Amino acid sequence: MYDYIKGQLTKITAKYIVVETGGLGYMVHVANPYRFSDQVNQAVQMYLHQVVREDAQLLYGFQTEAEKEVFLNLISVSGIGPTTALAIIAADDNEGLIRAIDENNITYLTKFPKIGKKTAQQMILDLAGKFVPAETDVKVTSQVAGNPALDEAMEALLALGYKASELKKIRAFFDNTNDTTENYIKSSLKMLMK
Repeated sequence: MYDYIKGQLTKITAKYIVVETGGLGYMVHVANPYRFSDQVNQAVQMYLHQVVREDAQLLYGFQTEAEKEVFLNLISVSGIGPTTALAIIAADDNEGLIRAIDENNITYLTKFPKIGKKTAQQMILDLAGKFVPAETDVKVTSQVAGNPALDEAMEALLALGYKASELKKIRAFFDNTNDTTENYIKSSLKMLMK
């Protein structure tokens, strides 16, 4: 599995861009290829997600890890494939998307292509609370400088499937403490299971 690619942007089409590295040109499907127009023949770095199908191996590219995270969450929803997820990301309103999911705003969600009422309801059911709001991003830093153990614990709990809203309360409880990542995880799990 690929995490990212660094290389020279050599071509832009309506569906993908081509990034050349090591003498190979990789087709990378992106949400809006033309937003890269000013970067042709320049060095770029794209975060990647690879999809292997019976008839193809496809690379999907993202400018940021946050954009990639939104894509991965979207394709985890039944009824949303990579093409639809890219179409949603192309709107370039990830904050509005996340807010609509968390606030059960079906009207907003059905404005995206190929998203009907049933799929919008499934998005809300599967994704509500799974996104980390930018202002309370538990993966970035703790409020107390120099507490990487707590940051790692919160990231591990997110990876286990706990919601950001649940972890915000846990973080507040532990923010002024000093412990190991393992102990933070054990203590947090006990709190979450109550």
